[in-house]
Formats: sequence, structure tokens, C-alpha cells
Amino acid sequence: MKIRRALATAVAAAVTAPAVLLSVTPAFADTKPAAQTQNKPTIKELEKAAAEAQKAYDKAVQAKADAILVLEKALAALDSTHPLAVAAKAAKQAATDAAAAKTAADQAVTAAKAAIEDLPTDATEEQRADAEATLSEAEAAAATAATAETTAVTKAAEAGEALDDARVAAVRAYSVVDKALDDALAAKIAADAALAQAKKEAEEEGQDCEPEHDLTAEVTGLPTKLVAGTTTAFSVRVTNGSDRHMDEVIAYVGVHATDKSGLKDTGKFFRLQWSSESSPKWKNVKDDYIDAVGALKPGARTDLKMRLTLDKATPAGNGLAFIAADFFNEDGSCGGAPGVDRYEFDVKAAGSKPDKTEDAKPKPATSTKPDGKGSGHQPQGSASGTPAKTGTNGTLAATGSSSATTSIALAGGAAVVLGAAAMLVVRRRKAGSDV
Repeated sequence: MKIRRALATAVAAAVTAPAVLLSVTPAFADTKPAAQTQNKPTIKELEKAAAEAQKAYDKAVQAKADAILVLEKALAALDSTHPLAVAAKAAKQAATDAAAAKTAADQAVTAAKAAIEDLPTDATEEQRADAEATLSEAEAAAATAATAETTAVTKAAEAGEALDDARVAAVRAYSVVDKALDDALAAKIAADAALAQAKKEAEEEGQDCEPEHDLTAEVTGLPTKLVAGTTTAFSVRVTNGSDRHMDEVIAYVGVHATDKSGLKDTGKFFRLQWSSESSPKWKNVKDDYIDAVGALKPGARTDLKMRLTLDKATPAGNGLAFIAADFFNEDGSCGGAPGVDRYEFDVKAAGSKPDKTEDAKPKPATSTKPDGKGSGHQPQGSASGTPAKTGTNGTLAATGSSSATTSIALAGGAAVVLGAAAMLVVRRRKAGSDV
């Protein structure tokens, strides 16, 4: 008996901070009791949600464009005409003048002491008294100058700190708008994915697979920093930790990347390949699935060798690897991990030194609980960025994320942190013939 199967398309996105991704439609929310998850929204409702999400996203795009102009204007003012900039400049000059006055006063003290030492042995008492009086006055003036310098330096530091705080506040105000765009895009991606999936399911008949937390896929040897123009070897271990026999196991390994802006997909520069003990020849990963794990007995495991090659032209940026596994049995049962583990890494330009690095650690994605039918494969999580696109040679085009430009971050005295990302995978087994 052969298994006929078709796996749904992977939906990928990126985030700058944790957020509720699927807030557009209750079909994917994890807040309902199991019985209520059966009441899925209609296609018409999902179309309306997708249209509203698109409008919200368009508004957020415009808001971000406006916010960038406001930020640039604010930072320019803080470098020149803003009252805080003027005050900081004046305080700095006052500190410089106070330091010069103290230096002059100290020199006067030195000169007065020298004058006393140079008095002739036959100097009169009046001459000695005048010289000592001059020294006393010089020392008093030096003490006053020292106090004035300390006060001026303190005021200059306070004025500079106030100016820096204003710059940070300007960047933070921009980051709020930037984050709003991330959330709007995440909602748009979720709404579009929910609508597409609903339409697909409406045309098909099939049995939902069940969640199997004991079928795991774990990455080892993938560093947190990769350099363009190099090839990195790592491995994926698939383990059947359950007490059931799995007739066929399929591993999911997807790689996504963007440039530093988080807006440009760089997946076309990546090439992901695999090999195994039973199939040692290196092969390109296609559609992010490796259909070669085979059967796994209870407690059994197998290792897949992986290598990820980055073209020399790969821009510096950020990347994510997503790992999961599914199983299919000849009796019609199927399932897999309801979530997807993600591994984050930085991408360095060609010729860069990765410096100190360590292996990427998995960051599990959450998923909904089973709905009574045993599906449990509804996507759940948070994401933002650009929609995913499938590239050639088995590469997946990217998730997106968002960050301020380097110049803005430096001028503002604070960086808008490029955050992490989330992956949504919908896997369904469709009913088929026994031929």
C-alpha cells in the first residue's frame, strides 16, 4: 500500500519583538476551548479580514515613511538649532573657558611663589609682605577658579546628557511606529495565509494529521555567525521518541535570510544541501522537505548531514533556520511536531572574520492544542516582515524584519534592535487511493 500525500506551503515571516501574529482571525487563536476551534470562520469572513489587514498595513507603511522624516528632522535640529543643542554647546564652551581660567590662576600661584624665592637677602619687610600678599591672593583666585571649573564641567556633562536623552527619545518614538508596521505586516501575512488555506481546504477532502511532540528534529553544529562565500556543515537528528512505529518520516529544513534592513530577501544567495548514510551523495533541499528519513521504530533516530553555502555576493544581514518533522503511516495515520524550532544566525559580508561564535540554540515556536479531531497543526505565534517566497535550488526566500539605518541609529545615540523571527508551517495529509 502506497501513501499519497501533499504537504502545504510553508509560510515564513520575521519579527522585531514578540507580538500576537494571528490577531486578525479567531480561526488561529489559541484562546478558545477545543470544542470552539471547530467553528472556523467562513471564506467571506476571512476575505474581509484580509482586506482590513491590507488597509491597516498600507496606513502603517505611510506612517513609517512620515516618522522617518520626523526623526531625521529632529536629529538634525538636535545637532544644531535645538535649545538643548545650543545649551550643550554653551556649557561646553563655559567649561573650556573655566579650565583656561584655572590654568592661568595656577600659573599666577607659581609665579608668586617664584617671586618670593627670588627676593634678595636684603629685601625689606615691606617687600616680603607684598610678595606674600600677592601669593595669598593668587592662591585664593586659583581655588575660586578650580571650583568654577568643576561647576562648569558638571553643567556641561548634564547638558550633554540631556541632549543625548533627547536623541534617544526621538529614535524610540520612531521605533514605536516601526514596530506598528511590523505588527501590521504580521497580521496581513496571517490573514492572507488563513484565507489561502481556507480556500485550499474548501477544494479538498482529507484527514487532519495529529500532533506528535515526541517526533523531534534537532540541529547541531550550526554557528550563530556565517560568512558570505563560505560553506557551513551541520547536522539534523530526527528522533522517534514515541512508542509507535512510524512508516515514513519526513524532515523539514528551511533557511530564510534578509539584509541588514530586514526588507530585502537574500535567500537567492543561499544553497542548502543534505546527505545521509543511506544516500551519501549531496542533494539540494527541495521545497524545504527531505523525503529520505525512512521508517523509524520507537526510540530510533537518524542523522542527516547538512551543508549551507553562501554565495560571495551575499549581503550582510540576518538569517533563520526552521526545523521540524512529519510522519506518515500506511494505515492512514499521520502527524508531526505542531511547532517549528527556529535557529537564528548573523550573516557577515565576504572576507569578514566571524570572531567568537557559538552554536545556534533552538527557539521553539508555539502551536495550538489539538481540537478533538487530532489536528493541532494550526499556526500560532508572532511574526513580521516580508512575505515568504520559495527560491530555486530548494532555498526559501526570506522573512523580513525591521531596523533603523545605521546612520540614524548612530546619530540618535541608540539602535533600533533587529529582532528575531517566527515561522508558521501548515501540514496536512490528504486522503488518497491505496494504489
